[in-house]
Amino acid sequence: MKIIKTEFKDLFIIENKVHKDLRGSFMELFRLDLLKKFVSYDFNFCQDNIVKSKKNVLRGLHYQNDQYSQSKFVNVSHGKIIDVAVDLRKNSNTYGKVFKIELSSENNLAVFIPKGFAHGYLSLSELNCVNYKVDNYYNSVNEKGIKFDDPYLNIDWGINSDKLIISEKDLGLSNYIW
Repeated sequence: MKIIKTEFKDLFIIENKVHKDLRGSFMELFRLDLLKKFVSYDFNFCQDNIVKSKKNVLRGLHYQNDQYSQSKFVNVSHGKIIDVAVDLRKNSNTYGKVFKIELSSENNLAVFIPKGFAHGYLSLSELNCVNYKVDNYYNSVNEKGIKFDDPYLNIDWGINSDKLIISEKDLGLSNYIW
């Protein structure tokens, strides 16, 4: 497991090595002890989530406020996605900037997204299975979101918006007040 720094404080790319032989393969996906050496705050994952999506499904951009904010460890066990994180930490040098990466079951990359980020992704394969750990439980009262086409963020999702499959809830999100 190789941890790669990004320009965003506490946001890391995790490069996982796959060991293959005649039986199949083995990959160590997550090591808390290694990751904690890099992250500047204490975290403890309490929940694992699995989301299956069809091609062109866009989920997000979601976040939770205040003490309900979540760190996330995201990987793809099947398929391919464009994963996006937006820095909402007002005291950060990268406030309002977008981090974007392709995660897939082929490239074996994962990403650690710290508290204070909005998160979303676009499914690129016919079927995708996205796994993510969080360090705080879901809290509907403090759940927030930013519309996928927020003009300030100007995220290039790589697809015409009329081809996107988006929930009514996510379509109803507002632009963020920058």
